[in-house]
Amino acid sequence: MDHSRNLLLLVTANSPQCQLFIDYLHQHVDCAITVLPPGSEWKPREIQPTLILLDVDHISEDLMQKWHARTMEDERLSLAAFNLKDEDHAIQTLSALHLQGVFYRSDSLDMICKGLQALIAGELWMSRSLMTRMISFLRRQQLNSYRPVCGLTHRELEIIGLLGSGASNGEIADRLFVSEHTVKSHLYNIFRKIDVHNRIQAVNWARHNLGVPPPPDRNHPRREVGQNRDQS
Repeated sequence: MDHSRNLLLLVTANSPQCQLFIDYLHQHVDCAITVLPPGSEWKPREIQPTLILLDVDHISEDLMQKWHARTMEDERLSLAAFNLKDEDHAIQTLSALHLQGVFYRSDSLDMICKGLQALIAGELWMSRSLMTRMISFLRRQQLNSYRPVCGLTHRELEIIGLLGSGASNGEIADRLFVSEHTVKSHLYNIFRKIDVHNRIQAVNWARHNLGVPPPPDRNHPRREVGQNRDQS
């Protein structure tokens, strides 16, 4: 299949080491490649399928949530992360973001290129062991979702869910047809009930106590997840 019109958007800090990585990708990955410094605004020049690859060593949690929210709004965008320390780090990241693939610091350049080609082709890229742990995690969180959660009301649960998607107070207000003042009042009550002090702490609390919904079906093949990694 011709993937020449696909775009790989690499979000990372510019450095000599990064440039060597980019040069290698240009030689071994069959698609256009654009590098974007963290925090920079990205406006695609044309409509094309885009794989966004986040360098977790150089991107804050807030920025990762913003990229996550953007990919949820556009089915042409998919999200992956690299420079993850280990499988535990991958679990933590996957519990907050709908990633199609993960790459570890220990992965070889050849392995990363193979994974990127699989992602560009519309497949998932993660190991069986990681997927098994994620399924177990989501099942536990699903069970917890049926239990009362620290006295949070249905509306407060809605708001904390939107908070986790990276929505601002204004965006939450628009989504729920309430005022920003009402949203701030709800957030105050949420923070008090779950004993946190800011939005990031609230999102982390929700991640561990409420779980996240499974990624939507984006027409990825229903084949064995992680098959490529484990057979490499």
